[in-house]
Amino acid sequence: MIYRHFIAPPRAFTQFSHDLIRHPRLSSDAVRLLTWQLSLPPGTRESLSRTAARARIGGCAFTRAKRQLKDEGFVHERRLQGPGGLWVTQQLVSNVPLSDAEALKLLAQMPVGPAGTTTTERAAPPPQLAPGRRSPAVGEPTPPSTDGYPPQDQEGNTSNQPPRPPVADTESPQPDGDGDAPSDPHLTAARALVDAFPALSPDLRHIPRAMRPELTKLTACWLAAGHPPTAVRTHILRGLPDDGSPVRRPGGLLRHLLRDVPPPPSAPADGTATAPPDRGDRCAQQPPGPRLSTRLAGTRECAGDHVQPLLFRPVGDETHCSRCG
Repeated sequence: MIYRHFIAPPRAFTQFSHDLIRHPRLSSDAVRLLTWQLSLPPGTRESLSRTAARARIGGCAFTRAKRQLKDEGFVHERRLQGPGGLWVTQQLVSNVPLSDAEALKLLAQMPVGPAGTTTTERAAPPPQLAPGRRSPAVGEPTPPSTDGYPPQDQEGNTSNQPPRPPVADTESPQPDGDGDAPSDPHLTAARALVDAFPALSPDLRHIPRAMRPELTKLTACWLAAGHPPTAVRTHILRGLPDDGSPVRRPGGLLRHLLRDVPPPPSAPADGTATAPPDRGDRCAQQPPGPRLSTRLAGTRECAGDHVQPLLFRPVGDETHCSRCG
């Protein structure tokens, strides 16, 4: 059994209807938010969100409680522009449900600006919104000049280089691949061969475009020395790592492989290579005899079946690598 003992408070109390406290569609947070607002002193401008924070009502619970109070007609709000052009939100809380028309009639009588002002009073705009005095301009207005851009030195680091005058000396090719002398028949074939290097191996897919003119120049030296394009491709494939290690700088690897031009395969057996055609100072003259890298000294090509030529370092006189053996 439940016994109730009630003592009426002598001061600071608010009368609420039993229908409000026992409302079947209002949660406990909604009832607490509404009763807290109705218990505030007259003239208090405390918002519903501030009341929810003081009543320890969380964000989600406050949103749900406010929606319930608006659906039942206990809370109404509207947004309008107040004095000075600032937008404000009016909230009306009542102890009985009100319709939209009744709430709008009450909100029209409420002050919009600071305390003590009504909707009929128009407050002056803040000082920062008032325009300041403008100093008169000196002289007559002049239109902008239409003479184009000021003169600039285009010889610097710019992508819009001026056209170069033709050079009579064709011994030294231009550093740019598009400025190569058309009289050299090897440059066109070398350029096509360099463009096909990425198709030789996945390690050569990302050759820097800025290095292609230099690689074209080195490849042209190989072709001018008498090496066919097949020999150039075979030489590059032999220089790629076969142990699966990635090639991080494919352009630098190709420069290293193409820097030294060996004599052509048709050189005499006595070791004296036939002098290559005159190419000026573009290609360094190589001494007779094959020049192998120091890291390839003592290696031998495996006689087994490999996709690419494989070099290994034999212990004795074996002709197959450890994988084929």
